[in-house]
Amino acid sequence: MTSSALVTGATSGIGRAVAHALGAAGHHVLVHGRDAARGADTVAAIRCAGGSAEFVAADLADPASCRALAATAADVDVLVNDAGTFPADGLTPDVTDHDLAAVFAVNVAAPHRLVAALAPRMAARGGGAIVNVLSMAAAHGMPGIGLYGASKAALAQLTRAWAVEFEPAGVRVNAVSPGPTRTEGMERFGPALDAMAAKAPAGRPATPAEIAAAVAFLAAPGSSFVQGAVLDVDGGRCAV
Repeated sequence: MTSSALVTGATSGIGRAVAHALGAAGHHVLVHGRDAARGADTVAAIRCAGGSAEFVAADLADPASCRALAATAADVDVLVNDAGTFPADGLTPDVTDHDLAAVFAVNVAAPHRLVAALAPRMAARGGGAIVNVLSMAAAHGMPGIGLYGASKAALAQLTRAWAVEFEPAGVRVNAVSPGPTRTEGMERFGPALDAMAAKAPAGRPATPAEIAAAVAFLAAPGSSFVQGAVLDVDGGRCAV
């Protein structure tokens, strides 16, 4: 039977690279996003490379839409919680009530709903893997992304709690914590992205494929004894 994987936020950036990596590894990939055109492009690219994929639309900020996504993905073997959002201007005085609600709805509540729905089903089938995509902002104080970092720190703690809760039933839960990565969403930072990356030993931003390789490792059987871990994929920034 072909293994299947749901990747949220899979139509651009790191999520798209993860979808490609899991497709190349033999998973049938459910490519989640909100934009049908970008979803179709991602699916076509995975299929062109010899993989199997289909697009599933959902608004993760909407509880009903999120639960519908979980119902569609009911029997997946791998869940990658990659989708995330951050406010246009994250400086604390400029963060609105809408920003607060939106960031925690997508970055924390949606992964919680998906894990609550899918992890027990994985356990009933004998096992599965869940990988959460965090950010170095969860561990480093930086102006302008405090709210985003707080949401990712919450997801880091959920990663540890879920590992303890579900590992006895065979469901492994881990996370990757990327450093600065050159994606469409990071273009807004301009030269600041390179300046941020220069603080790490690697001295450059990551490519989405480099982050995706770490996710694919944690999703694969070869990482069977890795549980509740946060894997820093940040060019060595965690060591500075």
